[in-house]
Amino acid sequence: MKKINLLFIAILTLVIASCNLKGNSGSGDAAFEKLSEEYLKGYLAWRPQTGTYLGLHEYDGKITDYSMASINAELARLKEFDKKLADVDSSALNKKNYYDWLTLKLAIKNDIFSIEDLHYYTKSPMAYAGAIDVNIYIKRNFAPLEQQIKSIIAIEKEAPKIYAAAKANLEDSLSKPHTELAISIARGSASFLEKDLLVALKEVKDTALMNAFREANKKAIDAINDYASFLEKEKLPKAHNHYAIGVENYKKMLLYGEGITMSPDEILAIGVKELAKEQAAFDAAAKIINPNKKPIDVYNEMQKEHPTAATLIPDAKKHLEEIRQFLIDKKIITMPSEVRVKVEETLPYLRETSTASMDTPGPFEEKATEAYYYITPVDLKWPAAQQEDWLAQFNYYGTDIVSIHEAYPGHYTQFLHLNASDASKIQKIFGSYAFIEGWAHYTEKMMVDAGFAQDGDSIRAAKYRLAQSGEALLRLCRLYVSINTHCHGMKLEDATKFFMDNWHQGEKSSSQEAIRGTFDPGYLFYTLGKLQILKLREDYKKQEGDHYSLQKFNDAMTDNGMPPIRIMREILLKDKKIWNEIL
Repeated sequence: MKKINLLFIAILTLVIASCNLKGNSGSGDAAFEKLSEEYLKGYLAWRPQTGTYLGLHEYDGKITDYSMASINAELARLKEFDKKLADVDSSALNKKNYYDWLTLKLAIKNDIFSIEDLHYYTKSPMAYAGAIDVNIYIKRNFAPLEQQIKSIIAIEKEAPKIYAAAKANLEDSLSKPHTELAISIARGSASFLEKDLLVALKEVKDTALMNAFREANKKAIDAINDYASFLEKEKLPKAHNHYAIGVENYKKMLLYGEGITMSPDEILAIGVKELAKEQAAFDAAAKIINPNKKPIDVYNEMQKEHPTAATLIPDAKKHLEEIRQFLIDKKIITMPSEVRVKVEETLPYLRETSTASMDTPGPFEEKATEAYYYITPVDLKWPAAQQEDWLAQFNYYGTDIVSIHEAYPGHYTQFLHLNASDASKIQKIFGSYAFIEGWAHYTEKMMVDAGFAQDGDSIRAAKYRLAQSGEALLRLCRLYVSINTHCHGMKLEDATKFFMDNWHQGEKSSSQEAIRGTFDPGYLFYTLGKLQILKLREDYKKQEGDHYSLQKFNDAMTDNGMPPIRIMREILLKDKKIWNEIL
């Protein structure tokens, strides 16, 4: 047996008999709950900005200490709790605590892996590039604006220390694409503080407070720009192209992030087969629409069916309500709340990096509880051709697929279920990459399969299938590029070409996806999570027999936190023999 599998068994020690998962709380539960609370207190103390985003406002105005002494202390704390959790008698825990124990063990292992094996704080200049992130204080009204400004000031005052630590921590020679991206992020962060933040605070009348803010803001801007210049002058000339994490680290990423013991090449082989299947589905849909044109030409022609600049947001709102009603009428998933997501134009300072996005409040937020589905509008100052290209991204079919992913029944609906369920604190804080993005990606296919907006019209149905298939091809290309980049030495230019050839998009967007793959190898989890969920649904359907329904499965998936899908299999399936059969 491989060493990595032995480690997995040590991490996910399975209970031999179901009677060991006790329904009543005992002394083991009380001890574990105390231990987990102690861990979470230290976890958020070192990551106070995470606390603010979660809606725990005792962490407002605080920021991580990035000195190497602080990083080493956090690593020691993680290892201490890793050992303490290993000593917990899992057979003495009730079901909920048992799954919290599994989730927490993986989360801690993953954080240790990031610091100790990936050397995140010494090899990644991006770890610090966007550290002064204060946009939540102007984006969400969870406190009076004057109080929010005080939090911003407190954070900005720490900027010189943060960037001094960054310079001291980083290795002499860094990855070139990561350094270039860190420079871009840092410059963008400084520009946000210098322009957009000032615009957002322009109505504040407290002169003394604003004077204090401007002083802190200038110091932060100077520190960030100095860091960008440091990377340009000191690091970029010595940069290299050795960004692959390697096979062993890739295995650890799969294991600690998602509890997956399959090898990268086993996953790659599945991905290659799925890519061929999806390409065939893409071509078949295009043939239904117009058998006399090439599939890519059909796809491009379909993108011309889009709203105008003036109707983009109103149309999105209307279609979003239709999507939500379809979920109810067809009993796809239970809607636990009547509260709608708000469709708004993307905030000005986010428009350069986002076309559409979901912004949900933290699970513990009690005041600023609105959720926003942001769509970036056309800039009417653009040339006509650029405006047309932008609107083509928002063709009616593609926009509906994105709305499904972001809102109903994707991210927003999953958020509503999480909040309405009796999920534990751990379940609300720690979310699996493969579960969160896999769920949203799964819903795209699931909704098209269920017949959304098709009404017996074969051409219309084919256009939705084509739009959904285009999104699937992107995620399948990510899987292929991620594994080949980090395990087989795929170069950036080859990755870019692969996206262009198989995703059917231009060089700029394909290059951006290839670059993302160098620092986010986990972006394979969009596809991998989707495939895991489809496999789990198939097994759950066999188990439930006549008692199965799509709504029952989707509700069960979203009412039990957002753990690695390997753990979700154990929660939903009764047969222990198939718990590990993730694909």
